[in-house]
Amino acid sequence: MLKVRPKQTASMLTRDSVRLDADVYYPDAEGKFPVLLMRQPYGRAIASTVVYAHPTWYAAHGYIVVIQDVRGRGTSEGVFDLFAYEVEDGGDTVNWAAALPGSTGQVGMYGFSYQGMTQLYAAGDHPPALKTICPAMIGYDLYADWADEGGAFCLQTNLGWAIQLAAETARLRGDEEAYLTLYGAARNPSMPDPVDVRSGILKQLAPDSYYHAWLDHPQRDEYWENLSPGRHLNEVDMPMLHIGGWFDTYMRGTLRFYREMAARSQFPQHLWVGPWAHLPWGRKVGAVDYGAEAANPIDRLQIRWFDQFLKGIDTGLLNEKPVHLFELGSNQWRSLPKFPIANHQPYFLHSTGLACMSEQEGTLEKTLPTTDSQDVFVHDPWRPVPSVGGHAAFPAGSFDRSAVDCRTDVVTYTTKPLDEDLYLAGEAIAHLYCTADTPSFDLCAVLSEVHPNSSAYNLAQGYLRIDSSSDDSTLNSVKPFQITLQPLSARIAKGNALRLSLSAACFPAYAVNPGTGTPPAASRLMDARIITLSIYSGSSYPSQLLLPVANAPLTVKLGAIVA
Repeated sequence: MLKVRPKQTASMLTRDSVRLDADVYYPDAEGKFPVLLMRQPYGRAIASTVVYAHPTWYAAHGYIVVIQDVRGRGTSEGVFDLFAYEVEDGGDTVNWAAALPGSTGQVGMYGFSYQGMTQLYAAGDHPPALKTICPAMIGYDLYADWADEGGAFCLQTNLGWAIQLAAETARLRGDEEAYLTLYGAARNPSMPDPVDVRSGILKQLAPDSYYHAWLDHPQRDEYWENLSPGRHLNEVDMPMLHIGGWFDTYMRGTLRFYREMAARSQFPQHLWVGPWAHLPWGRKVGAVDYGAEAANPIDRLQIRWFDQFLKGIDTGLLNEKPVHLFELGSNQWRSLPKFPIANHQPYFLHSTGLACMSEQEGTLEKTLPTTDSQDVFVHDPWRPVPSVGGHAAFPAGSFDRSAVDCRTDVVTYTTKPLDEDLYLAGEAIAHLYCTADTPSFDLCAVLSEVHPNSSAYNLAQGYLRIDSSSDDSTLNSVKPFQITLQPLSARIAKGNALRLSLSAACFPAYAVNPGTGTPPAASRLMDARIITLSIYSGSSYPSQLLLPVANAPLTVKLGAIVA
């Protein structure tokens, strides 16, 4: 470990002459060093230390570390416009960082969330000095991976983030009253109308917030195509370290980007997925302690990665399997040559017709029912099914949701206790035959592990908004729907069971569907309808849960494969 010089402040000009400021950390040693760059909107002193080691730790390993305020944030000049300038500004910053005194001219980037996104945008400008990136918890498709899920607006995460960014804007302009009001709102967001996603506080205090534009574009359109980083990355190829969490709200974006790069890249593409939520990355997530192996290994891993691709040191990474998945339940890391291609095994829904009344009335079985059944349940917007953990709510993670499963607007189907351990790896898929008496409705599917004491801890969740014709002739007609759940890797212990829970709401993680077919920003709770839904099962309607069953695995601990 090298000594590190006192932090320096350095500035650069973008191609349109906007000044961007950065903190620069130099090793206190002779010679030239590669540059590690992070670009972020929260004030550069934070440097994402909510999940990463301080920049001085990285500098002590022989790197010049640059933490920059993006345009319009911190002390950087310009107007902050969410993601709008990050391609050009990112490319300019990489070129500037490569030319810093003492630099070898080679640059790597790291960071999560917005800081992960800035890596993708910068890579899209094709700066020649950028040799590798380590994007963590990103939205590759900004519409499907970030703003919405399954066509439903991700209310809690979107609103919370918008309030946080608006508060920072108020602080920068010296508006103390607005800042304190937004600070309070961030800790206790007001959601008096679970259907109407518009925010009075943002409309009043942050009329220029991106949040309003997102609501103006409830469907995928040119706005989302132009804003998403994917449109800039078709010809980008370099070594990448992809980092995600099973309970991270942007896991589907991390996996989407990894899959695309792994399929076409000529360079190493490694993936690490821990048991973590968006932050922090530690051993306890939600109500579950995943043990010492779940402690954050990413800082040491990134040093190995940067040593390999920026310094040319053989760290052994290229001899290791590229995919590392933390297996929930066994609480060990799995090492795989690629992300699992799911070996889906169907578990069919069986019911007495009372699966919403008692957990004993609905079952999951490997055999198809010989008779048809119908489970009717009612969604009341006055008392929507609450979100409990998972990847889309706060707090995220795994919690005992057995009390929610006891509600009569939640339909449950449970396996018998397992005779042996069951390993899952990949995405579970719910194929459901369903009707509703409104032109629009939601379906939420939650996979849980049920313990002998009847506690039920969520493993993965999926959400789907269905908007069909308002023609009354289409109502109450049985149609098939598919919900892809958040990916997972888990060992379900012998003696435990699996449960599929279905509902028509998951609030406040997602805005409540009013049943009218109107977009979220034009809906009101007063107009919301009580929705009657039916889940059908049987030989005529083979509703089923496809489980991604895996073989008993090898595990890996920080790069060393252990049988």
